[in-house]
Amino acid sequence: MKKQLEYKIKCVIFDMDGVIIDSEEIHKKAYYETFVSLGLNVSEDLYKTLTGSSTINAFQKLVKHFDLNLNPEDLVLDKRKRYVNFFENDPNLKLVAGVEDIIKYFYEKQITLILASSSAMINIDRVFNRFNLNNYFTAKISGADLTASKPHPEIFEKAAILANIPKENCVVIEDSDNGIMAANDAGIFVFGYKNPLSEGQTLENADFIINNFKRLKKFVS
Repeated sequence: MKKQLEYKIKCVIFDMDGVIIDSEEIHKKAYYETFVSLGLNVSEDLYKTLTGSSTINAFQKLVKHFDLNLNPEDLVLDKRKRYVNFFENDPNLKLVAGVEDIIKYFYEKQITLILASSSAMINIDRVFNRFNLNNYFTAKISGADLTASKPHPEIFEKAAILANIPKENCVVIEDSDNGIMAANDAGIFVFGYKNPLSEGQTLENADFIINNFKRLKKFVS
């Protein structure tokens, strides 16, 4: 049963890839370059199950799935190099439409903002420095530094603790089913953002689905 938003929003917890930055496509390119280099045939259906997970979690799953005699940590480093190449050389890389405006709106309303992403912190910092987002956020959390990855709720539980705000006053914005499941299990209201570049994500377990960040303004007085 989906939750109702019954309490005043005091904290917004943002996912990054697909919510703040349209980087899902370059992540996918980096993954598939890595798969090709390994001679792996990763189907679209299998790839969709990886969306929202940390890179180490994704490669651990693939090593097991394909019974590979490879170190997942080495594969993470390989994929990361490919991602950085795309990140630094793609002039079309941009923030998701409307997200900068809603971040500034929340900030002006004195809402605590937390970043909770499965990306490695080096990639989070790369995005935040490129687009000048650091000043708006109280904390940034990388799921790659945690014990468990989305869909495990650990990252959002930690986000609420770092915000020092009760869960009922927090909301999550996610574009992946794994991230939504993590928010559900953390007991935090979750907005599903329907990003057309986030392929194969149903958002069916989100408490409220949006396709435009302007819709969030009505929830904050």
